[in-house]
Amino acid sequence: MNTYSKASKVPRPRIKDKRAAILQAALKVFAEGGVNGVPMPALAEEAGVGTGTIYRYFSSKEELVNQLFREEKVNLHKRLYSELEPSLTPYDKFAVVWQRMVLYTREAPASYRFMELQDHRPYLDDDSRTLDRETRAPLLEHYRSLQKQGIYRKDIRAEVLMALIWGAFVNLIKAERDGLINLDQGDIDAARDACWSLCTG
Repeated sequence: MNTYSKASKVPRPRIKDKRAAILQAALKVFAEGGVNGVPMPALAEEAGVGTGTIYRYFSSKEELVNQLFREEKVNLHKRLYSELEPSLTPYDKFAVVWQRMVLYTREAPASYRFMELQDHRPYLDDDSRTLDRETRAPLLEHYRSLQKQGIYRKDIRAEVLMALIWGAFVNLIKAERDGLINLDQGDIDAARDACWSLCTG
């Protein structure tokens, strides 16, 4: 027999790092419902804290979203581009990053979905937009370098090539998420090579 009445409340377990818990919960609920579609009480419930506790760490939802965006942006950049072996050929580097992107969608789906939602959103502040430009800059320079070397085609601006590759990848993963296709490794490799061919002409 349950010794607790229906009216009794089970106390919340003590959370050591409430800021981290809030950010983790925000990542989950924003990925599922979008930033504007999630009220703060729902976020607080997911985090296991009171709504007022959130405002002790973040002055507003906008500040919370931007801090989450910046942390995830830095983590994503490290995940995709850190420790790339310098001796790899351009194609091999492209293949490694492509596979890392795929693993990112598999291993951190909430992070991927959240970051996919962020492009050009009006709630991103100047610091977030600056970080976004700064993390894109080395990749853009890499594309331009390959164009100068005659490896990437020169008839399409580097910015456009980057957008085309990212757009192809996002839509491929979206089709899988929506149940339109089931991707196996052969499909993933074929898509990678198609995108490489797009870059190299």
